[in-house]
Amino acid sequence: MKKIRVFGEQKLSGTISVSGSKNSAVALVPASLLSDEIVEIDNVPNISDIEALIEILTYLGAKVERNGTSMKIDSTNIKNRVIPEEISKKLRASYYFMGALLGKYKKVEMYFPGGCSIGERPINLHLKGFEALGAKVTEEGNKYTVEAEELKGTNIYLDIASVGATINLMLASALATGTTVIRNAAKEPHIVNVATFLNQMGASITGAGTSEIRINGVKKLSGCFHEVVPDYIETGTYLIAGALCGENLKIEGAIPDHLEALISKLREMGVPFEVGKDYITVSKGESYKAVSIKTAVYPGFPTDLQQPFMSLLTQCEGISKVEENIFENRFMHIPYLNQMGAFITTTDKTAIIKGRTNLSGKEVEATDLRAGAALILAALCAKGETTITKVEHVLRGYEGIIEKLQNVGAKIELEEIE
Repeated sequence: MKKIRVFGEQKLSGTISVSGSKNSAVALVPASLLSDEIVEIDNVPNISDIEALIEILTYLGAKVERNGTSMKIDSTNIKNRVIPEEISKKLRASYYFMGALLGKYKKVEMYFPGGCSIGERPINLHLKGFEALGAKVTEEGNKYTVEAEELKGTNIYLDIASVGATINLMLASALATGTTVIRNAAKEPHIVNVATFLNQMGASITGAGTSEIRINGVKKLSGCFHEVVPDYIETGTYLIAGALCGENLKIEGAIPDHLEALISKLREMGVPFEVGKDYITVSKGESYKAVSIKTAVYPGFPTDLQQPFMSLLTQCEGISKVEENIFENRFMHIPYLNQMGAFITTTDKTAIIKGRTNLSGKEVEATDLRAGAALILAALCAKGETTITKVEHVLRGYEGIIEKLQNVGAKIELEEIE
């Protein structure tokens, strides 16, 4: 077990380089199994979620080589084995092996995946899509068996624009017979990144990044080189850190166009920043205006930035409102922010933040990945020392967050709990 100690009220200046997207990489790694040859993926973040995926790849018989941010995956000799619960439960994204193995072998057996407890995230949309392609789904307790004699292209309408279902159905249909059309598809940047990866392997996918994706099935996929897109959630997290404590803090290697919803709100608040082609420079302003946000599917305000953004809202003058429309348990960080001095109340899916409040260091707990990020941001601007426990959640999603913050002036340490 580990904890993070933060000594607040330090100015952050210098440069933070953005890592590859967690949400993209955790889909690309399972997707590599669709290839009959070696694939190389670059800009892979060094996070525990990737290590968990490598464990599954190795269990299936793939050969994996890591060299810095580069990963070579040779799945030519893999065996389609049952993926046991002890490894599938380590992360939510293990469910991408469903689409990849079903697409390649027409059968997959695995246990329901794990991940952060931020609310119900059922895989019914994934399973309905697999069934539409011709698969039969059998559920025994926590174990799923999905198999088909043949996967046939079809029209699939997603009741919700689910990122996971969109990607899983792209994986399953890449080698199917005929054409699959996914309507009401998710539009996130990592959807485009995964589609580009599949196309580089020889797939025929158009429309990624729009609400309608068309997949023309092909007979085989080959090797390729591919680069993970920069992580726009990480970019946004450090932008918020700069708004809280920055002095010309530069976030480089970013794609600002992916963050239009956040940037718009920062501008409305009065945060001083400059946007370049592949960077954003941000500083702490004198005072901030209260704003309201509603989380929504991309390109709306990201649910993954709602919790970090709430830490910034505690420093705004007036009353701000946050409406969470994606996950019902994404307010678990609020009691800890209040413990640090915030004044936040909740009703159903809405949080009211009264500011500005002075925050002070306390001992708090990271209940999930983005809650942990929110508490780190709050601690950076709080008076005194904050100790954050259960930080494994944070470490599985942010590459080198301790070192990156230390390099720009934060007093932050990662320690073992005795």
